[in-house]
Amino acid sequence: MNRVRALRTSSTSLLLTVGALLCGVVLLAGCTTAPLDSSSSPSATAAHLRAGPSTAKIDGPAVVPIAENPASTLPTTVDSVATGSQPAGKVTVTDTARIVAVDRNGTLGNIVFSLGLGSHVVGRDMSSTFPQAAALPVVTNRGHSLNAEATLALNPTVVLVDSQTIPTQAVEQVRSSGIPVVAFSSTRTVESTPALITAVAAALGVPDAGKALVKRTQEQIATAKASIPNPSGTPRIAFLYIRGSRLVLLAGPQSGADDLIATLGGRDAGTASGLTGAFTSVNAEALANANPDVVLVMSQGADSVGGIDGVLKLPGVSDTSAGKARRIVAMDETEILSFGPDVGRVLQSLAKSIYQ
Repeated sequence: MNRVRALRTSSTSLLLTVGALLCGVVLLAGCTTAPLDSSSSPSATAAHLRAGPSTAKIDGPAVVPIAENPASTLPTTVDSVATGSQPAGKVTVTDTARIVAVDRNGTLGNIVFSLGLGSHVVGRDMSSTFPQAAALPVVTNRGHSLNAEATLALNPTVVLVDSQTIPTQAVEQVRSSGIPVVAFSSTRTVESTPALITAVAAALGVPDAGKALVKRTQEQIATAKASIPNPSGTPRIAFLYIRGSRLVLLAGPQSGADDLIATLGGRDAGTASGLTGAFTSVNAEALANANPDVVLVMSQGADSVGGIDGVLKLPGVSDTSAGKARRIVAMDETEILSFGPDVGRVLQSLAKSIYQ
């Protein structure tokens, strides 16, 4: 699955372009190449951590609708957050027959399908590659920028975006055509997920389905938290964004990964080592100084360097506690930082891979 400042066609395309966009879009609040603070002390190895590599996978289908095509009560008038020069305001939705849902993480599309309105979706972003949506037309270009012409060609009755959807001119072009555009917060965390689900459900006129989906999501989050050892030992966990051996970034504060790691009972290695940017380019010495007990990666990122063995060969990884124990946990890029209705299942899967 929060937040890139101003992180599925192909989810690989997302990864190919994120390196250039890390300093300017949703999951990142900042980006830096500054060295880490080498004075940070490594964490003690938790005795109950699993040894060896693993791949975390959620149980069951990627998207499980809470209802089957619930009837929308329309019109609805809802709050829309600011986008570009467009201030926050009210938007009225009168028709949900043809929905386009776009954001960098694929979270909005996941929510619409999880509400049971997948049959109404006519266009998707590049991150919404779960099976139910994979055949739909893509309305975003490389880098997840909205293509206004491709969107308008689908004759949507409502378009859902987030506050960081770019370019803002494309969003304005769709809005000026008379199509209702509802913008939601770009914050993506475990805690913010229920509110986002509620807001999307309200906009689409299915509040009851939204309440049911929030209830299920919260129950799954609680189940995941209960599966984490208490005390967890607060293992030091690093999230590495990898796209080939020349693009290795360590997550830090406000990356989304820090929230995920804290919920898993860990301590974000990047933040603990002094990172101030959401994602930072790191060298061998800096990574060794961060000394994580566990390294999280996207499966596609690991594949770009030859799999888990390739990750272990990246400069500095083998010198960390995680590297010595081969404790590398991989998960699909469309799941790990999406923070959608399946976030509880993502957490539970990761907890099983991290802890014995």
